[in-house]
Amino acid sequence: MRTDIKPARASRALLRHAVTEQIKAYIIENRLKPGDSLPTEAELCDALNASRSSLREAIKTLAALDIVEVRHGFGMFVGRLSLSSLVESLTFRGLLSPEDDFRVLLDLVEIRQLFEEGMAARIIERLDDGQLSKLDEVVDQLGGCTTDEALVETDRAFHDLLMQPLGNQLITQLNGAFWDVYAIVAPYLGIANGEAKTDTVELHRAMVEAVRERDAAAFAAAVVAHYAPVRQRIAAATRTAEHAQP
Repeated sequence: MRTDIKPARASRALLRHAVTEQIKAYIIENRLKPGDSLPTEAELCDALNASRSSLREAIKTLAALDIVEVRHGFGMFVGRLSLSSLVESLTFRGLLSPEDDFRVLLDLVEIRQLFEEGMAARIIERLDDGQLSKLDEVVDQLGGCTTDEALVETDRAFHDLLMQPLGNQLITQLNGAFWDVYAIVAPYLGIANGEAKTDTVELHRAMVEAVRERDAAAFAAAVVAHYAPVRQRIAAATRTAEHAQP
């Protein structure tokens, strides 16, 4: 395998990186927000003293990271700044190396549990009666799910509702990213999508009741109980994969 990089190629990569950093600095310095329009390609070339080819390569890099959004026929805009690249990276890692990703999935579960258990007091403080009613509805929907896919999507909707009152966009994005990775990788690794439906309903209902009683300790305990079966499924799948190895 060749490890040398031609000078022209290295110079081009460095130039692309420099222009990429200039665009990010432009967004910050002008206090642009997601959805705000960026100057035209020609205007950016002038403002950054960059060639059109370097600018286009930099825009492709930033578009892949969701920092810049290109709408053909409309122009360029500041992207949503989502965690799509994180989802793709973790998902690919799991599909490429299942043994490694059992650990990744367990890490994701631990982080999700950490969010909900660690923020128990804030969650029960901020969830109002209307939101509690919505959580009750979702729990009822869990009992009516007839497929694993529906169960996972409804389960996700429940946890999204828990996070919404916190008003923390980063936690919301991270939580959504972790769900995306789990939903894609878990079936590939042979991990069942959900525990028995009756247990699923009861575990979620225990969380809702703890919120309704404004009992942070009970809510935290319910969260731990909810994630315990998930950990058990990952552990069982890990043992099965290890035994299957020659």
